[in-house]
Amino acid sequence: MKNTYLTSYLPLFSILLFSLTFSVYGVEIFVDLFKKIGVYPGMKEFLSDMQLKLAILVLLMVVFFMVFAALKLIAETINGVSMLFFSNDSEGELYNQVRTGSMVYFIGGLVSVVSLKSFLGLLIIFSATSIVYFIYFVYKISPSLSKAGILGVVSLQVFSWASLFLTIFFVFLKLYNGVMASLPIMSKVKF
Repeated sequence: MKNTYLTSYLPLFSILLFSLTFSVYGVEIFVDLFKKIGVYPGMKEFLSDMQLKLAILVLLMVVFFMVFAALKLIAETINGVSMLFFSNDSEGELYNQVRTGSMVYFIGGLVSVVSLKSFLGLLIIFSATSIVYFIYFVYKISPSLSKAGILGVVSLQVFSWASLFLTIFFVFLKLYNGVMASLPIMSKVKF
């Protein structure tokens, strides 16, 4: 008999792998930023170069861990709501079938190690992993759904994620415009 909890540790390892790869890339960005603004030599008075990079790595890992854990929580909620609305399964058998999909993110986390020097590569790997998981999710739950149910699940997923990311994008855009407007530079250049 197959143990249903055999892959229960994979979401944690997946989050750790993606957090580590994004953090390793971020360390170089922050070190370059600190050098450009002139804080790096002052920081090196307290910590060695390796200790400083390790401290930045740990801080970035904590931040990325929180982001990926929050995304996992949101994804689990959206998946649960979509199965609640559109599935006929009330026993939770579909949920157990879908849980093995955590292997997709684990493999994606391992593949992301290849792209440590490219943020775009990391984003592409994470996005591709998410799309593969979404296809796996729909494939696994489709036997217990009607065609309208499958369309409803896909529509709910796309609408939920699109609204979340568009909201975050517009909030950052508003913040960026507010910061740029408050800077003492010429806002209107006349030619």
